[in-house]
Amino acid sequence: MHFLSPDLNAYAESHTAQEPDILRELAEETRANIELPNMLSGHLQGRFLSMISKLMVPNLVLEIGTYTGYSALCLAEGMAADGVLHTIDINIRLASMVDRYVKKAGLQDRIHQHLAAATDVIPQIKGTFDLVFIDADKPNYSNYFDLVIDRVRSGGLIIADNVLWSGKVLAPEADQDSETRGLVAYTCKVKSDARVENLLLPVRDGLLVSRRK
Repeated sequence: MHFLSPDLNAYAESHTAQEPDILRELAEETRANIELPNMLSGHLQGRFLSMISKLMVPNLVLEIGTYTGYSALCLAEGMAADGVLHTIDINIRLASMVDRYVKKAGLQDRIHQHLAAATDVIPQIKGTFDLVFIDADKPNYSNYFDLVIDRVRSGGLIIADNVLWSGKVLAPEADQDSETRGLVAYTCKVKSDARVENLLLPVRDGLLVSRRK
């Protein structure tokens, strides 16, 4: 699946900061060996997440949806010296791969992997979130927002991935599957929530950035 034409994507990548070697290695292994490699954040989106993290210098980052760990490593790049990132997924099969790359990056004391339902894990994490990245089961996006919004600091960000869903969000409601309906419901929910201001970026498959007022 291409979100941009291959030529435009290559042009964009060539004018973007270089992908770190460890992330390139992780991406190559994911594409070679793991199902649904299009779920990988990849070079462009990864550099965006890295830049946001470097601008914010977060102390506490929450990621909902780990996959193979690419986005977690990007989000960790700008953390404060004592910053911590919690990443949550239910895919036990990928946990060892994530752990291997976290250790290779020297972040085993700062990235904590949770293998359980996010709705169970989030209430157990203590502290105020500076940055939240949602990239998990689409029907639950709104539930995740409700769980974190009052724990995000003023000026903190919630970034939701896949909100354009390859254009399927434009389909008539009767033709939408549960994942599409979940994404449409999420975008409508945050737009009407007075606690946040929003920017939907057509980056890759759509990133909806919500800033806590």
